[in-house]
Amino acid sequence: MPGPLRLKPRPPQSQKLRTPPQAAPEPQRERLQKLLAAAGFGSRREIEGWIAAGRIAVAGRVAQLGDRAATGEVITIDGQPARLAVAPALPRVIAYHKPEGELVTRRDPEGRATVFARLPALAQGRWIAVGRLDLNSSGLLLFTDSGELANRLMHPRHGIERIYLARVLGELTAAAQRQLLGGVALDDGQRARFESIEATGKAAGANRWYRVALREGRNREVRRLFEAVGCRVSRLRRIRFGPVELPRDLAPGRWFELAPREVRALQ
Repeated sequence: MPGPLRLKPRPPQSQKLRTPPQAAPEPQRERLQKLLAAAGFGSRREIEGWIAAGRIAVAGRVAQLGDRAATGEVITIDGQPARLAVAPALPRVIAYHKPEGELVTRRDPEGRATVFARLPALAQGRWIAVGRLDLNSSGLLLFTDSGELANRLMHPRHGIERIYLARVLGELTAAAQRQLLGGVALDDGQRARFESIEATGKAAGANRWYRVALREGRNREVRRLFEAVGCRVSRLRRIRFGPVELPRDLAPGRWFELAPREVRALQ
């Protein structure tokens, strides 16, 4: 006869394990200057100056350089709340044709004309100038509502090409051109150079127009380079910044907004 039927023991039923509730993740904290620049309040360098001057507070405490904050915290600039809305996916950028005689500053104690008075109003943040043109220079000037983009476009490590038309008083010899292309010491001891120099048009008396390119934007750099070889710039106009060109039909004091594909080319 067959032996007794042996039943295999049934494994115990598994019990449903309850996952303990998890705390909500802490909001990501960024360096204060990066957070405010991304929201369009200014460039990182500009905001660092505000922090050093004690103009910014977080949760009622005066901020220090190196402090971090999150979007949900109460941040004030000069006692006024800084509203940190989520930045749009794509920054806004406008190209402005700066005329001679306008300052690239928000306020002038002498009441002179400034470029910011010409720009359209923003619902959030403010326009940030990408570099500068001095009082007597004209041409293409970019503005953006993104401090991050402004910082990237201005930083020397990205080497974005700028092209200018310069009317030069004085003879620019072949030797002087070689010097300017090879690099010369400026009045502050730092070296600078043009990427290219091209004579354009016919000479008008003692003046001659040149098309020059360089990859940084130090203060009055084009003028100082020519002065280093004994020439003086009597007129200066920027006609290109990176991929953005100044349209021939854009009158001084007028602006246009870049299309999304043009903004992406800058990024």
